Amino acid sequence: MSNPPKQSIVVAVDTVIFTIKDDELCVLLIQMKKTPYTGMWAFPGGRVEHNETTEHTALRILKEQTGVSSVYLEQLKTFDEIERDQLERVISVASFALIGNDVVLKTTEKYQDVKWWPVKKLPTLAYDHKLIAKEAVARLKAKIQYTNVVYSLLEAEFTLSELQRIYEIILDEPIDKRNFRKRLLGLGMLVPLTKKKYTGASRPAELFKFKQRKLEYVEMI
Repeated sequence: MSNPPKQSIVVAVDTVIFTIKDDELCVLLIQMKKTPYTGMWAFPGGRVEHNETTEHTALRILKEQTGVSSVYLEQLKTFDEIERDQLERVISVASFALIGNDVVLKTTEKYQDVKWWPVKKLPTLAYDHKLIAKEAVARLKAKIQYTNVVYSLLEAEFTLSELQRIYEIILDEPIDKRNFRKRLLGLGMLVPLTKKKYTGASRPAELFKFKQRKLEYVEMI
């Protein structure tokens, strides 16, 4: 019996970075240069180096390809369809990240562009990234309901209306204001501040902050 050929499988990472921009849930995409994906868009990604974990790779690539750092990052799923990459056999360990939209985006000469795209208006995506996007959105919708992870999308100080709006944008449905506020205040996770936010002619709104800006598991809504 002959010896089987050595494996030549590439392990890579891809990261779906979410933010709220212009009242829409958006993801960060880079525009490809290499053929056969020239002009197509994709999530930031690349190969895992020998001295890296997949998490270290994801953080390195985010910084190199987009200029993004200091994010909430969580592994999503492994994507291993045999023909997901037309050039070679690649298994991707995908993650998703949450970040505010005030970062300065930049990319390398390897790519044409980097920009935020609304999840409802995504361009043609390379590889199997349309499927990755679908899986990531579903995970995010579930995650915000049983954890406080939305803190990653908010400024340190916020109003209850701003917090509720984040939930409505991600879940893509309205939320009852009274029940939402009763529930969130009853959890004891928010700290009221001794200052208010003034917006135009509206009544000033009370400002809050999260007691802890780290992941906690709790039924939010």
